[in-house]
Amino acid sequence: MGVTSETPAAIAEFLDTATPKEWVHKAKNHVPEMLLDHANCELKAASTALGFLYRYPDRTALAQRMSRLAREELRHFEQVRSIMEEMDVAFERQSASRYAGKLREAVREDEPLRLLDMLLVGALIEARSCERFAALAPHLPEKLGKFYNGLLASEARHFEHYIAFAKSECGVSEDVIDRRLEELKAIEAALITDPDPQFRFHSGKPV
Repeated sequence: MGVTSETPAAIAEFLDTATPKEWVHKAKNHVPEMLLDHANCELKAASTALGFLYRYPDRTALAQRMSRLAREELRHFEQVRSIMEEMDVAFERQSASRYAGKLREAVREDEPLRLLDMLLVGALIEARSCERFAALAPHLPEKLGKFYNGLLASEARHFEHYIAFAKSECGVSEDVIDRRLEELKAIEAALITDPDPQFRFHSGKPV
């Protein structure tokens, strides 16, 4: 795809559904809660990248990319934490959201299908993050909106890496990848649009 000024539109087209307007409205009015979960998401994203590194250290290209990705996610964590400190928002660890939990429940156990599913789930999470940054940035205070716009390119780049590794590392045809991606996209879309009592960065429609 390539990261360009048209990237947010391309990411939105890739996903099966757009973020509900109700979520955007809630997020812009609950910035401290959103930032807290965003910080947790960046930390978990770094942990996920390290998980690939530990599980597949023999896959040189994958391991090297995930090492770099983990460092970038930790840098984003630091940046969000700095914003939280400026806004006097305390950090606390949060449990996994319904969104991440349900997507990971769909991951199959046997290799190479496990690797394929983990990479595709990673791609979907990065794509959704990019789409939400784009949807939310215009409604935020200028500094925070600028920061979120600045994250768009990195999230899109991470999405592209996950998709590329799904094609290069799993030894399955593109037809198999496409079919599995459609299945996971349907799960992801339902999680985004179904009523969700918990407000998180990747939560569904607010109850």
